[in-house]
Formats: sequence, C-alpha cells, structure tokens
Amino acid sequence: MEHYLIIARSVTYAQRMQRALGLAGIRSQIYRAPRDLTDTGCAYAVQLSAPDLASALQALHRERLDPVQIFLSQKGSFLEVRP
Repeated sequence: MEHYLIIARSVTYAQRMQRALGLAGIRSQIYRAPRDLTDTGCAYAVQLSAPDLASALQALHRERLDPVQIFLSQKGSFLEVRP
C-alpha cells in the first residue's frame, strides 16, 4: 500500500501537523522517522495515505507548517518527492 511520510523536525511539530490535518479531515499517524531517511536524530514522520497528499500540503501551508522532507513509501522502499 502506498503512503507518504512527511518528515517533521520534532515530535511537537509533528503533533501540530497532525492536528492541522485532522481539522482538514485527513487521517494521519505519527511515529519516529526511519533512520535512513534523515540525518537528524529527533525527526518524526507523519504518515498519510497517498490520495491525501495534495490536500494535506494545502492544510499545512495554511497553518504555516513546513515539512522538512516528503517521502513516498512503496513496497518497503522510500522515494523522496518534492510537491
């Protein structure tokens, strides 16, 4: 199943992202970012389904919450994307 990981710089920032997404009706989940995706040790990932990416980015932009990186997860591999 394809999904996106939006990398946040801290757990607090990820929680703010999740709240903004929830207010926009987008379901998401927070967890520690995989080590091979980021150089910072304290990064967190907000996971959402592939069809929700465009709406999610609009909701985050409205709240001035900028992702550090965005990755597409497909069959266990990650591809960095730039919207």
